[in-house]
Amino acid sequence: MSSLNVLAFGASRNIGYLSTLRLLEQGATVTLLLRSPSAFDEDAAMQKYVRSGHARLLKGDATIEADTQRAWDQAGVVDAVIFTIGTYPSFSLTKGFVQTPANLCTQCILNVLRTMPTYANTPQPKIVVLSSTGLGPAAHKALPALFKPLYGALLANPHRDKMGMEYTIAHCAGWTWDEKVHGKVPDAIMGEDWQKGLPARGALRRAVIVRAGFLTDGECIGDKVQGTGKKGYRVSQKELGGYTISRKDAAHFVVTALATDEFENTRINLTY
Repeated sequence: MSSLNVLAFGASRNIGYLSTLRLLEQGATVTLLLRSPSAFDEDAAMQKYVRSGHARLLKGDATIEADTQRAWDQAGVVDAVIFTIGTYPSFSLTKGFVQTPANLCTQCILNVLRTMPTYANTPQPKIVVLSSTGLGPAAHKALPALFKPLYGALLANPHRDKMGMEYTIAHCAGWTWDEKVHGKVPDAIMGEDWQKGLPARGALRRAVIVRAGFLTDGECIGDKVQGTGKKGYRVSQKELGGYTISRKDAAHFVVTALATDEFENTRINLTY
């Protein structure tokens, strides 16, 4: 991990932030595209790496294609990307949780992929994208009964955006998208001419979608069981039907996924 050059989108807090710190602690260099780099002004842990040059803070907004282009340019030859963009939605009695813009994750991943460079004699960057369990009919069916109302109604709007994000990755990676299994993404989420400027279908070869369970602020069990041969959480391409995963353990897995070819070109479910 010592020579890994990483580009991070959505790393100002939560799983993106925790993943970035883990990478920096392991010797990686991370360029972070941030709407407000000043968010780290009082963060002693991050400032240590800013001073050493291993954490490079770049002001910008991933909803703007020119800013994602600048992020790629400033980062240099990138080995890996972590994409954990999200927002705290507001609650409406009639619509459940809503976010602005409604297609935040989708628009940002479109911009990231449209501006992703092609390197001569260098492997394509590995992209780890944070998503959620419960997206689409098959995943919703596998949810615990207590979670189905939350995911099916209250979180329906943010989850349509996550589906659009996943649909974009699936298109570029050449994965099958069966609407009966994965769900139908509304046209309003994708936008007009959404395929314009993207890598050719099947050209994205190293993407990993991490469908995390309901996120909590618990401890990192992955660290506690290190060296025992256990993971501390469940990981599978199949639906797991679990309840939760801590943000720290989700970050633990994101960094693990970057370090191994075991998790590549696939969707992964992550839960306890």
